[in-house]
Amino acid sequence: MNLMVAVDEQWGIGKDGDLLRRIPTDMKRFRAMTMGNVLILGRKTLESFPNKKPLPNREHIVLTQNLAYHGEGVTLCHDIDDLTQLLKKFDGKEVFVAGGGSVYQQLLPLCQNAYITKIHDIYPADTFFPNLDELPDWEIVDEGEVLEDEGVKFSFVLYQRKK
Repeated sequence: MNLMVAVDEQWGIGKDGDLLRRIPTDMKRFRAMTMGNVLILGRKTLESFPNKKPLPNREHIVLTQNLAYHGEGVTLCHDIDDLTQLLKKFDGKEVFVAGGGSVYQQLLPLCQNAYITKIHDIYPADTFFPNLDELPDWEIVDEGEVLEDEGVKFSFVLYQRKK
């Protein structure tokens, strides 16, 4: 399992239910990497998408504790055990955890790769991702050059769980 997230220098990922910054280059990368694959996300993250609808050409699994929730065009899952069983039906597709904060926290232990967009700035945030640089079982295996898009400097960094 993989995860994708954009973090600032303090590993902030969001504020008031939204991203810290929208970076077009990062959005294009997300689209390219997840197209035709499986996204796992929380209900609030799905509701932050345009028209609160799933993104095209991807399977969406919504992990939510809200048993009354019914999302259009998504598969609902209410706990990690059910999720691991459900993922067997998507054998051959890559699985990407796409947020939000509590879903990342729950699924980080199951992930092997973390595709991190490191934003070289600090923003007011109320949601944070664990600092992988401080976790002994994660290491950087690839770090791209500093890029800039709409005045925002960032780098694509791939972390892998140590074997």
